[in-house]
Amino acid sequence: MSLFARLFGTQTDPREQWRSLWHTIVEQAREPDWYRMCGVADTVEGRFDMITLVLSLVMLRMEGDEELAPHTALVTELFVEDMEGQLREAGIGDPTVGKRIGKLMSSMGGRLGTYRAALADEDRAALAEALKRNVTMAQEDEAHALAERMIRLHKRLERTETKQLRDGEIAA
Repeated sequence: MSLFARLFGTQTDPREQWRSLWHTIVEQAREPDWYRMCGVADTVEGRFDMITLVLSLVMLRMEGDEELAPHTALVTELFVEDMEGQLREAGIGDPTVGKRIGKLMSSMGGRLGTYRAALADEDRAALAEALKRNVTMAQEDEAHALAERMIRLHKRLERTETKQLRDGEIAA
């Protein structure tokens, strides 16, 4: 979308159709059980880790759907937009924001690849190890509980119809 189109409203932002899904991702990441029962640290870092975890699961679901796959970049852009806003709100200045976003995206890509491989095989041990490396835990011994909950959400996303996901809904 061109700068002119954004400034003068001649076109709708294509990301807007995915905003409800983005809000659902954030809501899922904020569910208290991730922190209470799965040992994720209830800190800024832990909450970021949960957003990237849920976003990774949604990305995997979208990648596997011919209709949704081309739109993963738009959902990723919403993630970047939100993270950029959070960094600025935390007082991070312009020269540093781009570098931080680059690191966040690199981290996100690595996690996505690791989770993709472990979930494809439903390798709970590999997934728990990946979670120990990638999620800020308050209780280290809870990585297996986190892996189980992550697999359950992954399966719910697999059961979610394309239209449901597009509308920001996840199957029960």
